Amino acid sequence: QVQLVESGGGLVQAGGSLRLSCVASGRTFNTIAVGWFRQAPGKEREFVATFTWSGVSAYYADSAKGRFTISRDNAKNTVYLQMNRLKPEDTALCYCAAKVPPRSSEQYSAAPFEYDYWGQGTQVTVSS
Repeated sequence: QVQLVESGGGLVQAGGSLRLSCVASGRTFNTIAVGWFRQAPGKEREFVATFTWSGVSAYYADSAKGRFTISRDNAKNTVYLQMNRLKPEDTALCYCAAKVPPRSSEQYSAAPFEYDYWGQGTQVTVSS
Protein backbone atom coordinates (compact mmCIF):
# COMPACT_ATOMS: atom_id res chain seq x y z
CA GLN A 1 0.00 0.00 0.00
CA VAL A 2 2.76 2.44 1.01
CA GLN A 3 6.47 1.87 0.59
CA LEU A 4 9.09 4.12 2.15
CA VAL A 5 12.79 4.25 1.31
CA GLU A 6 15.17 6.32 3.41
CA SER A 7 18.64 7.58 2.62
CA GLY A 8 21.12 10.26 3.64
CA GLY A 9 22.51 8.96 6.91
CA GLY A 10 26.20 8.82 7.64
CA LEU A 11 29.03 9.75 9.96
CA VAL A 12 29.46 13.41 10.79
CA GLN A 13 31.35 15.40 13.40
CA ALA A 14 29.53 17.35 16.08
CA GLY A 15 28.25 20.62 14.69
CA GLY A 16 27.86 19.23 11.19
CA SER A 17 24.78 18.66 9.07
CA LEU A 18 22.97 15.88 7.25
CA ARG A 19 19.87 15.78 5.10
CA LEU A 20 17.75 12.65 5.25
CA SER A 21 15.38 11.73 2.43
CA CYS A 22 12.31 9.52 2.43
CA VAL A 23 10.73 8.54 -0.88
CA ALA A 24 7.15 7.33 -0.69
CA SER A 25 5.30 5.20 -3.22
CA GLY A 26 2.20 3.04 -3.45
CA ARG A 27 -0.47 5.71 -3.24
CA THR A 28 -0.92 9.38 -3.92
CA PHE A 29 1.60 11.36 -1.94
CA ASN A 30 -0.86 13.95 -0.69
CA THR A 31 -3.06 11.29 0.93
CA ILE A 32 -0.51 10.32 3.59
CA ALA A 33 1.10 12.00 6.56
CA VAL A 34 4.81 11.39 7.07
CA GLY A 35 6.90 11.71 10.21
CA TRP A 36 10.47 11.06 11.35
CA PHE A 37 11.50 8.90 14.30
CA ARG A 38 14.79 7.66 15.68
CA GLN A 39 16.02 4.90 17.94
CA ALA A 40 19.32 4.75 19.79
CA PRO A 41 20.74 1.40 20.97
CA GLY A 42 18.95 0.15 24.07
CA LYS A 43 16.32 2.88 23.95
CA GLU A 44 12.75 3.17 22.73
CA ARG A 45 11.89 4.70 19.41
CA GLU A 46 11.21 8.40 19.78
CA PHE A 47 9.44 11.03 17.75
CA VAL A 48 11.47 13.67 15.91
CA ALA A 49 9.29 15.62 13.47
CA THR A 50 6.15 15.43 11.39
CA PHE A 51 3.70 17.45 9.35
CA THR A 52 0.26 18.08 10.71
CA TRP A 53 -2.43 16.10 8.95
CA SER A 54 -3.29 19.09 6.80
CA GLY A 55 0.29 19.22 5.57
CA VAL A 56 0.43 22.95 6.21
CA SER A 57 2.37 23.04 9.47
CA ALA A 58 5.20 21.08 11.04
CA TYR A 59 5.69 19.85 14.59
CA TYR A 60 8.99 19.01 16.26
CA ALA A 61 10.21 17.26 19.36
CA ASP A 62 11.96 19.59 21.79
CA SER A 63 15.27 17.92 20.99
CA ALA A 64 14.87 18.79 17.31
CA LYS A 65 13.30 22.23 17.53
CA GLY A 66 15.55 24.96 16.20
CA ARG A 67 18.02 22.53 14.63
CA PHE A 68 15.98 20.24 12.37
CA THR A 69 13.60 21.11 9.55
CA ILE A 70 11.10 18.82 7.88
CA SER A 71 10.15 19.61 4.30
CA ARG A 72 8.72 17.90 1.23
CA ASP A 73 8.82 17.88 -2.53
CA ASN A 74 5.43 16.73 -3.76
CA ALA A 75 6.61 16.29 -7.33
CA LYS A 76 9.22 13.78 -6.15
CA ASN A 77 7.04 12.14 -3.47
CA THR A 78 9.86 12.87 -1.04
CA VAL A 79 10.02 14.12 2.53
CA TYR A 80 13.27 15.51 3.91
CA LEU A 81 14.74 16.05 7.33
CA GLN A 82 17.47 18.67 7.37
CA MET A 83 19.58 18.22 10.49
CA ASN A 84 21.92 21.03 11.50
CA ARG A 85 24.21 21.54 14.48
CA LEU A 86 24.28 17.83 15.13
CA LYS A 87 25.23 16.54 18.57
CA PRO A 88 26.56 13.14 19.69
CA GLU A 89 23.21 12.46 21.35
CA ASP A 90 21.61 12.59 17.88
CA THR A 91 23.29 9.29 17.07
CA ALA A 92 20.49 6.86 16.21
CA LEU A 93 18.87 4.77 13.53
CA CYS A 94 16.43 7.18 11.88
CA TYR A 95 13.16 6.11 10.31
CA CYS A 96 10.46 7.76 8.31
CA ALA A 97 6.93 6.53 8.83
CA ALA A 98 3.56 7.16 7.23
CA LYS A 99 -0.09 6.96 8.07
CA VAL A 100 -3.32 7.79 6.33
CA PRO A 101 -4.80 10.63 8.35
CA PRO A 102 -8.49 10.32 9.15
CA ARG A 103 -9.05 13.95 8.23
CA SER A 104 -7.27 17.08 7.15
CA SER A 105 -6.56 19.21 10.19
CA GLU A 106 -3.79 20.71 12.30
CA GLN A 107 -3.63 17.56 14.39
CA TYR A 108 -0.61 15.28 14.19
CA SER A 109 0.61 11.89 15.36
CA ALA A 110 3.78 11.61 17.44
CA ALA A 111 3.41 8.05 18.76
CA PRO A 112 5.11 5.27 16.77
CA PHE A 113 2.15 2.90 17.13
CA GLU A 114 -0.06 5.36 15.27
CA TYR A 115 1.96 4.87 12.07
CA ASP A 116 1.24 2.01 9.71
CA TYR A 117 4.19 2.08 7.32
CA TRP A 118 7.90 2.30 8.00
CA GLY A 119 11.11 2.60 6.07
CA GLN A 120 14.16 0.45 6.68
CA GLY A 121 16.02 3.13 8.61
CA THR A 122 19.19 5.08 7.94
CA GLN A 123 22.00 5.37 10.47
CA VAL A 124 23.09 8.76 11.76
CA THR A 125 26.31 8.76 13.76
CA VAL A 126 27.69 11.96 15.28
CA SER A 127 31.21 11.90 16.66
CA SER A 128 32.74 14.21 19.25
